[in-house]
Amino acid sequence: MLASRKAMDVKAELLNRLTEARVQTDRLFEVVRPDSLYERPIAERHRIVFYLGHLEAFDWNLLRERMLGVEAFHPQFDQLFAFGIDPVDGGLPSDQPQDWPSLSEVRSYHQRIRETLDAKLPNAIRQDSATAGNELTSSNLLLNVAIEHRLMHAETLAYMLHQLPLDRKIPRLHTQNIRSAPVAARLVEIPAGSATLGLSRNDGTTFGWDNEFECHQVMVPSFEIDQYKVTNGQYLQFMIAGGYEDPTLWSEDAWAWRTSSAITHPAFWKRVEDRWHFKGMFQEFPLPLDGPAYVSHAEASAYARWVGKALPTEAQWHRAAYGARDGLERAYPWGDEFPQAIHGNFDFQSWDPTPVNAHPSGRSGFGVSDLLGNGWEWTSTVFQPFEGFRPFPFYPGYSANFFDGKHSVMKGGSARTAACILRRSFRNWFQPNYPYIYAGFRCVRS
Repeated sequence: MLASRKAMDVKAELLNRLTEARVQTDRLFEVVRPDSLYERPIAERHRIVFYLGHLEAFDWNLLRERMLGVEAFHPQFDQLFAFGIDPVDGGLPSDQPQDWPSLSEVRSYHQRIRETLDAKLPNAIRQDSATAGNELTSSNLLLNVAIEHRLMHAETLAYMLHQLPLDRKIPRLHTQNIRSAPVAARLVEIPAGSATLGLSRNDGTTFGWDNEFECHQVMVPSFEIDQYKVTNGQYLQFMIAGGYEDPTLWSEDAWAWRTSSAITHPAFWKRVEDRWHFKGMFQEFPLPLDGPAYVSHAEASAYARWVGKALPTEAQWHRAAYGARDGLERAYPWGDEFPQAIHGNFDFQSWDPTPVNAHPSGRSGFGVSDLLGNGWEWTSTVFQPFEGFRPFPFYPGYSANFFDGKHSVMKGGSARTAACILRRSFRNWFQPNYPYIYAGFRCVRS
């Protein structure tokens, strides 16, 4: 009886989380004016209409045969909307709006999938969901993949729409305007110790993507790290000092990208007469000097060289975020309490960043601030598998396709990162010359 009740609770939780994730992505499409759904805000990405089909197609392709046992009704769309793109070779998509199905066709496909999933899923979630959270065949695992995939797209869609011209969006109420004391930049000393990276497959209770396994410890020598993310004000000084004109601060590949693409400032900045403004989601406003500098890995690395420091390794970042002076590691920087609004700017609280010192309750055991939310943080670690990595058999390319030496690990989270993705083991990754994501950085010194 108790096991049955537990299985029912898990089923209800999974279905509720899927519904909540849908709400987040539905809201994003409502931001776009109907006549702009075929726009391509970022040249390297698909047009917006692709994502309207992709989110449902992903759930359908993942769950249809494995859980529902129903026939495909539109195989062409199942394939068309199956995968996004990651153009590491510099090539850009060249499709035109007329190459895509009509909006009515896409919406009809979208709606039919939802209706079928809603009718079938409640009876398709097996009892193993309560006891086999990380087994490769469990309903729990498949539903968590569907939920977190959608939540990750709730973030990637947001940064795409951030680049859409303001007149092509339907404004939403601009969220919090937090004021804080001036940011006093300082380094925090982190003593030598171990950092626990990844998840253990023996855990059985915590969902993780394939690249999060296997759990292992790394010994980290002592180092110093910025207490806060590098601010717009600090980064502005780098620009004024000629950072974008000095090739000695950039790697060969980064300098080639900067010059060929005529990069002279962060993608979120805009020059208005003699002042810099920040391009917010629904309005432009004077550059907040105490906000995090959102830049590419190439730009962050150049700044770090300029100040005589470096980007942290993944292990250093972990040590600063989850370590503590008592020698124990925490689930979150502030402790074991599940993320709340008091701890940081995440879980869709805001459309734009807040001051880097706005959430003192989120400090780590060593006093490092703003680690979760308010912008992912670049590391110097190249995205590679942990020892014991095994790809998901139903999604073999999720991580493995990006173990190419061309992507860097990011940690933390942004204002548009769901709370469940803020777990300690989660790893994000992007190409070094991609400037559109909500990503900041902080520096370290040995």
